[in-house]
Amino acid sequence: MSYQNEWLVIQRGEAPLVVCMPHTGIDFVRDIEAGLESPWLGRKDADWWVDKLYGFASELGATIIRTRVSRTVIDVNRDPTGASLYPGQATTELCPTTTFDGELLYRAGYAPGADEIEARRREYFEPYHQAVTTELTRLRQKNGTVVLYDCHSIRSRIPRLFEGALPNFNIGTNSGKSCAPHLTAQIDALCAETDFGRVTNGRFKGGYTTRHHGQPAKGVHAVQMELACRGYMTEPDHVNPGNWPTPYDAVKAEPLRVVLERILTACIEFATPSLRT
Repeated sequence: MSYQNEWLVIQRGEAPLVVCMPHTGIDFVRDIEAGLESPWLGRKDADWWVDKLYGFASELGATIIRTRVSRTVIDVNRDPTGASLYPGQATTELCPTTTFDGELLYRAGYAPGADEIEARRREYFEPYHQAVTTELTRLRQKNGTVVLYDCHSIRSRIPRLFEGALPNFNIGTNSGKSCAPHLTAQIDALCAETDFGRVTNGRFKGGYTTRHHGQPAKGVHAVQMELACRGYMTEPDHVNPGNWPTPYDAVKAEPLRVVLERILTACIEFATPSLRT
């Protein structure tokens, strides 16, 4: 069973796993595009092709929730109060005004003010998280336990955000607060069996989705996976409107996809009563 409107897509499954894709959208709404420096900048930091990379998730029975709107409209993985999730470190806002690289997104006089930010929060942020809550509740009532897996990707090198090249797998559990240690260890072990680099609760510890919905004591275990884009697409040394995004590379992505399928399968087994030990 599926639900969708002009910006929100929900594909319901029966496995105890909710897969969220908050940053795959590239659409602009409500005349926002007219105030941007360029549409390319407004889409530059999308989690490119993540929906294709995890295309197998529905076959596993996962529920998939994703947005069609660009994160420039509103970032549903930020704290709605505007509080930074990474105090002291560079980041972007609930309604971003810069790219990850620090470039201005809006022309002078067009950046969203408080009233506009509040309107976007009500129109997009709240319905998105209500949908996440609804699906987690539905599956937890059926299984007792459910895993929320939050899908992300980012360019491997963004000096404003982190030093050097990011590991391929960046597992975030809010420093262990949003997920049972056993499941975190399983995911880490599956990544360790590969030639890909990985880190748990490094630069990316999980955004608002992980921190807000992850409540292990109540049977909801939340994990964020931030992938370096180089695992499934070519990354130019310097991105520009002529070379970014590059196409999804199915051949390049296959080794990564295999590991991700094992990880989602482990999440389902962890939350399935008949399979838990």
